[in-house]
Amino acid sequence: MSFLDLVKQRYSCRSYQEKSVEQEKLDYVMECVRFAPSAVNKQPWMFRVVKNDAEKENLRECYSRDWFNTAPMYIICSILHDEEWVRKDGKHHGDIDIAIAVEHLCLAATEQGLATCWVCNFDAEKCKQLFTFAENEEPAVLIPIGYAADEAKEKKRKDMDLICK
Repeated sequence: MSFLDLVKQRYSCRSYQEKSVEQEKLDYVMECVRFAPSAVNKQPWMFRVVKNDAEKENLRECYSRDWFNTAPMYIICSILHDEEWVRKDGKHHGDIDIAIAVEHLCLAATEQGLATCWVCNFDAEKCKQLFTFAENEEPAVLIPIGYAADEAKEKKRKDMDLICK
């Protein structure tokens, strides 16, 4: 599959089958994350796989949408602020670095026949209360991951002449 085909195939899944994700596929996806680029190769991130029922219920308290509850597992993606690179004008790059790594995760999952969805509109403070995080660690993105039970809707995209000037 070409990269363009892969990118076109990835979408924000909002319904998952009950089927578990095979460990080999999860390992592959996380290996792809490991090779994501980051500013000055700092890799200021932590990824936590949430599989057991108690932890899944806790995470569902942080984002209570019916569709989110259908995922068989989740990945909490967090920024390690004490490890992120800071540009000399004070710009912190942890948010950029985590975004690159998470998209590696989503594309690798798509390649493996899995579905994902970026979830950023969650209660990060509640997440910090329910899970163990380091002092300078910020949960930034939740990724439900599993086999899709829905189908991708057509993506609306800008015309090339509007994005390339």
